[in-house]
Amino acid sequence: MRPSVIAVLIVIAVPGVIALLSIGACFAQTPAHPPPNSAELDKLAMPVPAVPQVSKWELDPENSSAEFVCRHVFSKVRGMIQRPAGTVLLDDAAPAKSKINATLDVNLISTGVEERDTHLKSADFFDVAKYPAITFVSASVSKSSATSYSVTGDLTMHGVTKPVTLAVTASAPFNHAGGIRRGIEATTSVNRKDFGLRWEFPGEGAGIVVGDIIQITIDAELVLQPEPTTGG
Repeated sequence: MRPSVIAVLIVIAVPGVIALLSIGACFAQTPAHPPPNSAELDKLAMPVPAVPQVSKWELDPENSSAEFVCRHVFSKVRGMIQRPAGTVLLDDAAPAKSKINATLDVNLISTGVEERDTHLKSADFFDVAKYPAITFVSASVSKSSATSYSVTGDLTMHGVTKPVTLAVTASAPFNHAGGIRRGIEATTSVNRKDFGLRWEFPGEGAGIVVGDIIQITIDAELVLQPEPTTGG
């Protein structure tokens, strides 16, 4: 190739490369906007509506779910049970008097794979024909901060009842859809074999294909219920 041709190509190419580098530098120097933290979300819900000292709340099934994570060899499988039901009786002045209960319909379990969901519903795992529901009933509630609670209670799954402790984070009350609501997140972990869920993949070691420890997260939106009226 003649030197004159090479010079022409360099003149054409170099500005384009510089332009690309400049664009990349602009993107690199533009700070990403971090997602809002819980305090910022609470600010978005201002002003905070007043609620009674003792308040009753019901889970909104359309905006609530229970998610779980189970190890599969060296990866993880995630699943969900939608539309939980439940109530929360919250006493802000005396948290120990608070009561919480929740119910999950195991028939609604979903991992995104129909064959696996069918297996989970079978007698190898949850055996939904005999045990269609998972329930939780609180035994004690303690409050560690304005938005944090520790809730211990009885979890019944696959016909077996065991005590578990939930770490609960609650948002401030907010107005939405014509009522007062709160968002909560509750987390815990359980050993599936404690509840009789002992199936193992044939020929593999225990806890390899299906991990023993299951991480559980419950995201729920609570709706404040009106105070009962007294007749006079």
